[in-house]
Amino acid sequence: MKGIVWLRIAVVYLVIGVCFGMYIGMAELFDLASVHAHINLLGWASLGLAGLMYCLFPAAGTSKLGVTHFWLHNIGLPVMVIGLYLKIEDITTFPLIPIGGSLAILGIIAFAFNVFMNMKESQGARG
Repeated sequence: MKGIVWLRIAVVYLVIGVCFGMYIGMAELFDLASVHAHINLLGWASLGLAGLMYCLFPAAGTSKLGVTHFWLHNIGLPVMVIGLYLKIEDITTFPLIPIGGSLAILGIIAFAFNVFMNMKESQGARG
């Protein structure tokens, strides 16, 4: 996936995270702070940094590891944060947190391998 796609999705998570943070603050639902934190850190910050790295190393972003990272992270994160919300609110005990969290972690592991295998100084964008 191209870096710009990552950056656009990261900005969507930023908007969701900021709006959700405002909501939990105004409603004084501070037990949901961990949901807010995961949206911002794994959504906005992690996806945004990965997007910047994939802009600098476009071949890594379109590699098999880059595409794997994209799908695992972007499926796992929403499943995990929805599961976290539902668990905190005692709505369900279905194991969404471990399912989504495992997918997200596997995506991050794919990213780590991608950094070491496909991000070489000679391949980066010239600046």
